Amino acid sequence: MTESLAAYLDFARETAYLAGRLTLGYYQSDIRPDFKSDDSPVTIADRKSEELIRARIEQRFPGHGILGEEYGDARNDASHRWVVDPIDGTKAFARGVPLYGVLIGLEIEGRVEVGVAYYPALNEMLAAATGEGCWWNSRRARVSPESSLARAYVCYSETRSFPQYNRAAEWARIQQATYTCRGWSDAYGYLLVATGRAEAMLDPIMNAWDCGPFPPILREAGGYFGDWRGNETIHGHESLATSAALLPGLLALINGTA
Repeated sequence: MTESLAAYLDFARETAYLAGRLTLGYYQSDIRPDFKSDDSPVTIADRKSEELIRARIEQRFPGHGILGEEYGDARNDASHRWVVDPIDGTKAFARGVPLYGVLIGLEIEGRVEVGVAYYPALNEMLAAATGEGCWWNSRRARVSPESSLARAYVCYSETRSFPQYNRAAEWARIQQATYTCRGWSDAYGYLLVATGRAEAMLDPIMNAWDCGPFPPILREAGGYFGDWRGNETIHGHESLATSAALLPGLLALINGTA
């Protein structure tokens, strides 16, 4: 079944909203996470949220593929594939911190064309599709106009991940060249970049489901989401979001050529 990008976007909006409202039923409760083989936490809310999302996709688009964090890959050879994280920021969610999101992206022929990120505890939603703009609730989202790295706010998820993934030198250069670095992390940092409240967000390790919606969100907001080499992708095992103006300078810092 082929629909317009606007129709896919409406479906993703509604689905992310419903899944997000479901998570609020468990939020700031006495929920206790389990721990997966990689020591990352998972809760009943993660599982129930993904079950809701997958059921809606299966009902509406039974031929589409689905890649989700908790229940894996289905029909990975399909031309259309939904990339799902039912709760991005489970560590925050499990501690009652509101900086978590429900992420849904739609890849069409290998390129993410539709993306929605919903932050239930804050009731903020980013929604974008190619050619449809990027929307922050009911208003247009745009990246920061700041053109100087020396005044840039940079977000990250965890400081120890940089040396852990052999990026300590790059991280040190970025810290020295920018105004401030703040741990407004996981999906929330990418929201801040897309809405102009921070200039960059970066992670030295990234799974596709943790960033599924962000290429069209940043692209339509006037920015960039991709790997640390300047390639727009959710499959680069690392991520960088920033404005078009600051991208060359950040890439030069990463490459050590600044």
